[in-house]
This record gives sequence, structure tokens and C-alpha cells, in this order.
Amino acid sequence: MAQNEIAAAARAICEEKGISLDAVVETIESALAAAYRKDFGEKNQNIKVEFDLETGKSKVYDEKIVVEDMPEETEDTNELIDKSGEKIDPEKKIKNEEAVKPQTDNEQTDEEEDAVRRFNPRTEIQISEAKLIKKSCKIGDVIKTKLEVPDEYGRMAAQTAKQVIIQRLREIERTNTYEEYKNKEHEVLTGVVQRREGKIVIVDLGKTTGIIPPDGQVPSERYESGQRIKIYVSAVNTTAKGPEILLSRTSEEIVRKIFYAEIPEIANKLIEIKSVSREAGSRSKISVTATEENIDPIGSCVGQRGARIQTIISELGGEKVDIIEYSENATEYIANAPSPAKVLKVEIDEDHRQAVATVLSNQLSLAIGKGGQNVRLAAKLTGWKIDVREADNLNEEEPETDSTISESKQIENEQPTNEKDDAVVAPEIKNTKPNIDKKTKGKK
Repeated sequence: MAQNEIAAAARAICEEKGISLDAVVETIESALAAAYRKDFGEKNQNIKVEFDLETGKSKVYDEKIVVEDMPEETEDTNELIDKSGEKIDPEKKIKNEEAVKPQTDNEQTDEEEDAVRRFNPRTEIQISEAKLIKKSCKIGDVIKTKLEVPDEYGRMAAQTAKQVIIQRLREIERTNTYEEYKNKEHEVLTGVVQRREGKIVIVDLGKTTGIIPPDGQVPSERYESGQRIKIYVSAVNTTAKGPEILLSRTSEEIVRKIFYAEIPEIANKLIEIKSVSREAGSRSKISVTATEENIDPIGSCVGQRGARIQTIISELGGEKVDIIEYSENATEYIANAPSPAKVLKVEIDEDHRQAVATVLSNQLSLAIGKGGQNVRLAAKLTGWKIDVREADNLNEEEPETDSTISESKQIENEQPTNEKDDAVVAPEIKNTKPNIDKKTKGKK
């Protein structure tokens, strides 16, 4: 009955802690070996225990590795002792051998290494002694001497075994947790806010907890206990207390991963995400393109009546999202990037990757954004330095564009859009293209 209880307890630990059964058995064997050494072991014994989980019985051995005959170092001094028990002076031994025959530098080094090599009687047995136990043994073999198994262990030995089991299981659990989440580094996971400790937010990840440091928190977000959030695993480190998992809510990867999760066309690679720029808690821009014809990348991301984009915005805590159509043509791409503002003309300098976007006066503040945010995100999205200027000719007509879906009554001076639309997106330039003026060397 007792052995069945031990087996049941071991399997329960495996399920609860996510530890393999072999690891639990090894832990029990280490604990029994520690207990045996405490009550019955001798100084030079290397105790090893084999435990049968099903029967609950164990076998105890003194395990040693066969090595060549060599001097033994005593614990009291640094003197060497040969097999006959006589003391050996390593320096004198080397000098005597040098006097017998000249040696090369390499030979002398080998002799010096032999002279200072130490024999460990606890884990090793010399071959001359090993042959008395087993004639066929050779150097490198393991000699196991069976020891008597006690009927019971003392109270102190049992306490030692208990501490060994607790410590080993904790170490195994920490190692498994570290390896599992190290493989998830730079991924986006779902967690549940547990509590706040000072400026740090503790998030339950399932098997363990992670922390969101102050620089990984969005200032406008309130993290309430029990709230489910998407978090980015920025780093997994080892500490004395176990693995430390650093999380972030400000990473651009969160936007990218949420789009992958919510837009099937992206997951199926029918639409590709080209770039993401973000100022967490305020606004994000994401550029997308279709990998196949007859697919509207912006419409797919927005969804019917803006259902998909609204889910994404909710996941980001109400953060505004601009969906930009990517183009291989730098001028078109730069013209799309300041959405929801409409760009009349783009002048580019390819050598310095600089561009000037011209907009009407009533679009200027919208193109720049509050504190320059919109143009700053557009520049980061495209990889070009973008300056926005007002059109000289105020009567210049805007280029015709298809009706666009916009969530944005969110920005000052933004123009009204279709009532049923609720995602911030870039205008699609199809029938007309902005004027191009390349300021490159040798080109007009």
C-alpha cells in the first residue's frame, strides 16, 4: 500500500509541477542517498541509490570509477603518498627523474602533471585494488559495491531527505520554466493581471508569473486585477529566485501579433504586413499589401462595418490604428503614410532618403498631427524623413480618391467620412497619382 501511495504522490507531483516522472525518481534517489550518508555512510563512500517506484524498494551502492595507480593526497597536508604509504615530495621526484635522463619540454610537462595529479578515494578506485574486486575491470569502468539497506532512517536523515526533495524539485521546476519561456522570448502571449507592486505589474502567465516594468507599461492604461491582456515577452533571465520574465505592453510586435490573430488573410499569407510604427497608448500605423490579386488588403483588415479593426483597437486599449496600403513606388507609399491626411504631391530625394509631402492648408495640422505625431509615425513606417508643407496654390484641387474607411473622428480637423466606416485607413490611390518630382543628381 505504501509503495502505491509513493507512486501516486510522485505522479501527482509530475502533473502539478509539469515535471517528468524520471526526474521525480532521480530526486527520490538523491534524497535517499543523502539520508543514508547522514546515518550510515562512511567518509570515502560515494553513495548511490536505485529506487523502484512501483515496489517502493531501494538498493544502495558505493560507486567508484577505476583509475590508474597514482599517489594519494592526504586531507591534513599537501603531501603525496604512494601505494606503500611512503611520503613523496613532488619537487624531489621531478628532480630525480630529470637526473636520470634528459627530457624535452613536453615530456617534462607531462611528468609534472603526473606528479601533482591527485587521487580522490571517495569517487575513485585504483586499478590494482579494483582487480581484487573484479579481475576483468579496466580503467574507466565503474565498480559498484552493494551496501546493506537499512530498515528505517533516523529523524535527522529523514529531515535531510525531505529538504533534498524540496530543493531538487524546485530546481527542476525552475529549469523547466526557464527553458519553456526562453523559447517564447520575443513572442506575444495572453496573461491575466494579478496585482500591482509599487510601479511593477505582476501578470499570471499560467505556469508562472511575469512582470511589466514601468518602461513596458502604457501610461494611459489601468491594469486591473483579473484583466486579460496581450503582452510581449521582451526578455527571460535567470536569478537566484528563479526565472525572471520581463513583459511589455509598448512593443510594436503586439500590434503585429494581434493583426495575425484577428485577420485570417494575414495568417494565411494572403496579406503581408510590411511595417509597423507605434507610439503606445496613442497611435499606431501598419502598412499591408496583398500577395494575390483581387484581395483588398485594407478592407480585409477593417472587416465588415469595421468589426475586425474594432476588436484590434479594443485589444490595444483604445489606441488609434491607421492601416496604410504599401507600395513599391516610394512616392505612392509616402503619399499614403500620413493618412488620414490627403497628400497632393510628393517630392523625393533618393540619395538622402528625404521627402516633402504637400497638402492643402486645411489638411496641414491633420498631416502633422498633435505634437508632430502623425508625420513622425509616417516617417518611421516608411523609413524616409518626411517634411510636410502647405500647398502654395490654395485653389489647387485635391486628387480624386476612392472613399476610405475611417474610424477617425479622433483627430482635430479630420474630415467627415462615411458613417458606417470606423477604421483609420490610408486613401487608396488608384485613378490618380500624386505629382512626382525627384530631386536626384543628374535627374530633373
